Amino acid sequence: PFGILLLVGTTNAVNITDGLDGLAVGLVIFVISAYAGICYLSGHVNIASYLRIPYIPGSGELTVFSMSVLGACVGFLWFNSHPAEIFMGDTGSLSLGGAIGIISLLIKKEILLIIVGGVFVAEILSVIIQVLFFKTTRKRVFLMAPLHHHFELKGWHESKIIARFWIVGAILALVALSTLKIQ
Repeated sequence: PFGILLLVGTTNAVNITDGLDGLAVGLVIFVISAYAGICYLSGHVNIASYLRIPYIPGSGELTVFSMSVLGACVGFLWFNSHPAEIFMGDTGSLSLGGAIGIISLLIKKEILLIIVGGVFVAEILSVIIQVLFFKTTRKRVFLMAPLHHHFELKGWHESKIIARFWIVGAILALVALSTLKIQ
């Protein structure tokens, strides 16, 4: 049940975040990079025991898969950055979210997804908060949900929102990697 909830949540969080040119795919690049590093570290007995993370035999293949997803995302971002020439759509965003969820389950780092995918968590929480608050009080917390649309309505330019979300995503990915030793 937890794995199913994680997969559904991750796929929908990435899908909801895919509202601005390059926003979701840029954040996926940071998340998948962090998980590629963790997959690599989990595949080596000595490194895994030093970091006190589970040794996962065969996670080298997950590293290759993660890096191939990373390469595809970087290539896609070239054409999806503002102004976008191509769009990801539901097929792309749901599959990327599913890939992130599956990787986190396979390397037993599901809880770390809350940190490394913190922007996705904030985006999905903004929708949940908006809906629940509106149903109970008939008032809105945000001008519009998800969160990136709230900032658009506040007058922020699209590229500013994307850059700031990417900065937060990069910082969260680094924080997640730095916590490996202290878990």
